[in-house]
Amino acid sequence: MSAPDGLPPLREVIAAHGLRARKSMGQNFLLDLNLTAKIARMAGDLTGCDVLEVGPGPGGLTRGLLAEGARRVLAVEKDARCLPALAEVAAAWPGRLEVLNADALDIDPLAHLLPPVRVVANLPYNIGTELLVRWLTPPVWPPFWESLTLMFQKEVAQRIVARPGSKAYGRLAVLAQWRCEARLVMELPPEAFTPPPKVRSAVVHLRALPAPLFAAPPEVLSRLVALAFNQRRKMLRSALRGLGPDIEERIAAAGLRPTDRAEQVPIEGFCALAREVARG
Repeated sequence: MSAPDGLPPLREVIAAHGLRARKSMGQNFLLDLNLTAKIARMAGDLTGCDVLEVGPGPGGLTRGLLAEGARRVLAVEKDARCLPALAEVAAAWPGRLEVLNADALDIDPLAHLLPPVRVVANLPYNIGTELLVRWLTPPVWPPFWESLTLMFQKEVAQRIVARPGSKAYGRLAVLAQWRCEARLVMELPPEAFTPPPKVRSAVVHLRALPAPLFAAPPEVLSRLVALAFNQRRKMLRSALRGLGPDIEERIAAAGLRPTDRAEQVPIEGFCALAREVARG
């Protein structure tokens, strides 16, 4: 039976084009069009927005985004095997879908998109975190996107929304929550995918704030947070020793204790320390 957009069910699309998911490309296809439509709705009102989608595969989420009214969708797909299936989606929605056969790590989305832009994607597992960090750390803020609605392994999603003092709290939480409102909005079981992954998945929605919550030089903040959490079992004075011989004094000047561990430090504390370190 055809879907509301007149295209075949995804299982038929995958069978027709021989699209066996490849582990080497981090692929797990979500076949339930009701679920892909729900994820698209998590991004909010898409009418009047361009949408960047990374790793569309056979086009399930792509179809949901178009059905939910996205002005245009730029779908970046590295796997050339998926292009014929995506071409069928483009034909069903004339002028509203552009497909790039490229690595998302190598393209400039702004060359293809007009604001306002939202990013919605079931990210390939093998590049998801790297893409997120890039989107959260652009040279200027606000970024090119209004919001990110992204699917990750549940463990990664929990790290993005984690609070200070929790085991999941780390670099991703600081980078995301410093500049965004971050919420976990949906969980999906392994059996929702083909092939079923060994882990549960979750969707995180991040809304870009007009300005960061607290003042801090971005490059310094990113560096010290990475150092602090790379050795999260160590006290700050040990983990951050590489930032200078007077690091204990700077930690104290920021209102923190040199004996604190990274997971105890709130975002405001890291920002205060970044300002102290930047003073040279």
